[in-house]
Amino acid sequence: MSRFIPPGSTIGIIGGGQLGKMMALSARAMGYRIALLDPNEHCPCAGIADAFIVANYDDEKAIERLAQKSDVLTYEFENVDVDVLRSVEEAGMLPQGIKPLWTAQHRLREKACFKKAGIPFVPYTLISEPTQLAHAVIEIGLPAVLKTISGGYDGKGQFLIESREDLERARNFVYHNGECVLEHWLMFDKEISVIMTRGQDGELALYPIPENLHEHQMLRSSLVPARIRDTVLEQANEMARKLAQSLSFVGTFALEMFVRGDEVYANEMAPRPHNTGHYTIEACSVSQFEQHIRAICGLPLLPIEMTGAAYMKNIIGDDVHDYTSREAHMNGHVHLYGKNEARPKRKMGHVTYTALSYEKLIQMIEEKEKESWYSSVGTFLGGKQ
Repeated sequence: MSRFIPPGSTIGIIGGGQLGKMMALSARAMGYRIALLDPNEHCPCAGIADAFIVANYDDEKAIERLAQKSDVLTYEFENVDVDVLRSVEEAGMLPQGIKPLWTAQHRLREKACFKKAGIPFVPYTLISEPTQLAHAVIEIGLPAVLKTISGGYDGKGQFLIESREDLERARNFVYHNGECVLEHWLMFDKEISVIMTRGQDGELALYPIPENLHEHQMLRSSLVPARIRDTVLEQANEMARKLAQSLSFVGTFALEMFVRGDEVYANEMAPRPHNTGHYTIEACSVSQFEQHIRAICGLPLLPIEMTGAAYMKNIIGDDVHDYTSREAHMNGHVHLYGKNEARPKRKMGHVTYTALSYEKLIQMIEEKEKESWYSSVGTFLGGKQ
């Protein structure tokens, strides 16, 4: 049963990073007030909140105070202790629920969820001890990637094994991180993702699929719509529908996938708005963030429409200084998150370009994005289906 939270009510957001900020901006535009919990008093969302609790995400008392100030709660990322959320879920204040969060926090639970939903995924094996690696590598094959059971993101918590000479360092990785999964390194053609929103009434809205370029296991840019065959598009959307039916989540949700030929494999999921969905702010009739707010507040989802093409690029580290000039804002929609320190591999913002066709989009990017890494992005933009 849908629980309607009318505009004028307060939405409590756990996490004040860029995703929390963009959620809050959408909610504000719709007439909602914002209560925030984050351990960093200078987080990106701090200046938008009507009420701000500075506390750790596992502080149960702080979560209770946030709930007291709010009419509904949501979270911006997976690093929230599910145990501290049980009481607010039982009180009916967490429409997203604990199950999707609990599942996404642990790679074995995630893969079990894929299996139950009938979704193909990359072969893997559990590594509990460093001594298991040698046999597991023979079984899985090389190259392979070690991933921590939990806590990894943006390439963190991963170690690529390309040859048997990497085994000793891989053993040290397991020794220091504990249980890991060893996955076959799939030689894929493309990385794509499905961004979707599910309402409290079960309605599901799917966004156009972005094609994603990663560097060092970190998202660099997305091109939308992805240049994929219709058979791949249908498979990807069907996998998303199966996951939605299996998890019965509420809100915006992302499923990352690998494409090899006509085959599609699930990689990871995220039970909240996603970096690869940032293009929706300018390129779609309703953004992933507004749709998320609509879902958790029991409002009807809006039809999703997109005309033309879009290109979203993350602004990483010191590159942020290149986007403070007047010239940088010509043709592109620049979003700077307001983080107080630029660090390597830290997402400081993003920029989105939109056009009525791929051809016009590529011309625009070639004029604006002349960087040392552009040769790979040029191939990405100019490559064939």
